[in-house]
Amino acid sequence: MPDLYEVLQVHPRAEPDVIRAAYRILARKYHPDHGGDARRMMELNDAWDVLGDSGRRAAYDATRVQPATAGSPTETPGAPEPTARSAAAESQAGPPPGHPSGTVLDFGRYAGWSLGEIARQDTDCLEWLYRSTVGRRLRVEIEALLAQRRRPGAPPPSFGQAWRGHR
Repeated sequence: MPDLYEVLQVHPRAEPDVIRAAYRILARKYHPDHGGDARRMMELNDAWDVLGDSGRRAAYDATRVQPATAGSPTETPGAPEPTARSAAAESQAGPPPGHPSGTVLDFGRYAGWSLGEIARQDTDCLEWLYRSTVGRRLRVEIEALLAQRRRPGAPPPSFGQAWRGHR
């Protein structure tokens, strides 16, 4: 049985809103009615059935087998567990650069990366995150990072235009 957190491409300590957002994005991508893979969609639905319910998620977490990293000299008790990323995500994003700066994402393609690292590597991803619902809590930090990357004298992007009129 695959790790359900890995199926949804989220960190095991991810908040329920992050898990829901990851499920919705992946479901849109893999839904058979939109040309996706039916087997992958079944895996996503199974993972969502468990991780989307707080009681089932707690039971799953209690029985979940942690990957064994015996013999690892850098492992310390109580240290945060390493971020689990799928092989596809790892090949797309590569290993995170050193020196984190800012909030560290615990979901998606750049799980384990700080916003500062993403700003240096993929500004388009930051702009998408700014516009998406899952990035609402990070907007102030993302705006500051994008302002640093903007050319002097260039007008600020109009990200907020899509949200006007919504309540």
